[in-house]
Amino acid sequence: MKICIFGAGAIGAYLGACLTAGGRDEVVLVARGARCAAMRGDGVRIQRAGQTAQAVACTDSPRSLPTQDVVFLTTKAHDAPSTAHEVASLLGPETTVVTAMNGVPWWYFADLTGPHRDATLRSVDPGGILKDTILASRVVGAVVWTAATMVEPGVVQVREAMRLALGEPSGADTERLRHIRAALDAAGVEVATTRDIRAEVWLKLWGNLAFNPISVLTRATLSGIARDPGGRAAVRAMMVEAEAVAHTLGVRFPVDVDQRISMAEGIGPHPTSSLQDLDAGKAVELAALSGAVLEMAALVGVATPTLALVHGLAQLRVRDSVPHANVGAITSR
Repeated sequence: MKICIFGAGAIGAYLGACLTAGGRDEVVLVARGARCAAMRGDGVRIQRAGQTAQAVACTDSPRSLPTQDVVFLTTKAHDAPSTAHEVASLLGPETTVVTAMNGVPWWYFADLTGPHRDATLRSVDPGGILKDTILASRVVGAVVWTAATMVEPGVVQVREAMRLALGEPSGADTERLRHIRAALDAAGVEVATTRDIRAEVWLKLWGNLAFNPISVLTRATLSGIARDPGGRAAVRAMMVEAEAVAHTLGVRFPVDVDQRISMAEGIGPHPTSSLQDLDAGKAVELAALSGAVLEMAALVGVATPTLALVHGLAQLRVRDSVPHANVGAITSR
């Protein structure tokens, strides 16, 4: 099976190294600049209880690659629209695209029963380019649970081993889903399939939509926010509002809000991906997290004042620190 990891940052590089080490599939990573050069030369170097290196195939020219069987899309959500046509160049009639990104995916409302069926979220897919270029029928959803940071080009510091939830948006148990799971199993990735991938998306998003913008404002880590009375209160208020949005869309969480906060706290003094990007002077992933939930809240008529306040302040912080960053200006109730 030909597998491409498109957007090999910390998560993509770690996943690509695991799949390559599995040895049963033909795996290539797509990255840019210094990251690509480092991984071509020294492989992906994993820092976790020591350091190991895995040689990988890596390119900065996806259009030069043959048609792939599976493409794992691991870019930042705000980068996905600008890379859609490059991803499309990798797709044959039967290619599956596994979306392994943070936040609300562009296909969330595709074929979803209810009044918002096939709605497009402009915070995630401005202009509908992803919806038009990468058809929802190709998609298998994924949620990645790990704590990893690319501390220098090609060097990934891992605090938690890779865990991944995988599911068809339709909830079906398909042959392509089983093949992808088999590849991940062979790579040593802890993977579970689910019949409700949207609920799994929400479970991770539930923490990210609060911890990420608050970390941008305070520079605090996950455990730092959760253990501070003011930080925990702010996170909890945002998550309670978001839970009301999710419930209106028919989603139910397997844990309560305090258990979900404790899950984040248990990761320890780890900076959120948004704080890592802020410190690196990169565009910050707010639009697909708090921004998308605000857009969904407006769509279903749920008031989210705390979430709107914190998101707006985080936007201001990012604009001040990262000029011209697209952080997702969303109007909400």
